[in-house]
Amino acid sequence: MHFTSETSSDGIREQLLVVDGTPAALWTPDGPAATRPLVLLGHGGGEHKQEPGILARARRLVTECGFAVVAPDVPGHGDRPVEEQYNRLAVANQERIAAGADPGPLLAEFHALVARRTVPEWQAVLDAVQRLDHVGAGPVGYWGVSLGCGLGVPFVAAEPRVRAAVLGLGGALASAAEAARITVPVEFLLQWDDERVPREAGLALFEAFGSAEKTLHANPGGHGDLPAFELDSTLRFLARHLGRPVLTGPDRV
Repeated sequence: MHFTSETSSDGIREQLLVVDGTPAALWTPDGPAATRPLVLLGHGGGEHKQEPGILARARRLVTECGFAVVAPDVPGHGDRPVEEQYNRLAVANQERIAAGADPGPLLAEFHALVARRTVPEWQAVLDAVQRLDHVGAGPVGYWGVSLGCGLGVPFVAAEPRVRAAVLGLGGALASAAEAARITVPVEFLLQWDDERVPREAGLALFEAFGSAEKTLHANPGGHGDLPAFELDSTLRFLARHLGRPVLTGPDRV
């Protein structure tokens, strides 16, 4: 692991790093070193580790929960080189969807392909950042929707350090078997009118989770219409299960 930059503002320390070729961003509270919960954020398709939604979630997890947060770039995204194989498949999928094909099986195939690389990459990122004095080997959570769900389900199923996961905007076609192996608490976000993931596929994924504690949050609207208030709920969920209470105050959850 090596660091490429470090900044600090508003009580948040941001470090850009690379672990075995995987670029990632790490955010931690500014201050003394301490072992703390760590949340890995999986970004959406076409996004990257520092896109606005990731930054917003990271800031709140750091400032309101006292967590460390890490977000890796998925292959072909952000600071990673272009992946011709993935690009060809993505373009072909877009053309087939525009021609009327069901997007569910196409997205499932793409997510399964990429997950074969990202699961070991993300495990290596966890290994590296948990060796840092200002992160430590505390409990781990996961937050990812859309592509972050398609990659997150096999990651959570394979990674015993994860104690709770926020997932959503994904279906069961490619990941039902992995979902059945997940037994940690899950908060699942579903858009009732999702044009990319059929409602039935999302409900089937929720049903497939092997968790004794799982909660479904369904809201009207399309794939990109996830309500902002759902972030409040996911912060409370992760704080409850990772052992650090959410802070209180006029701007807090």
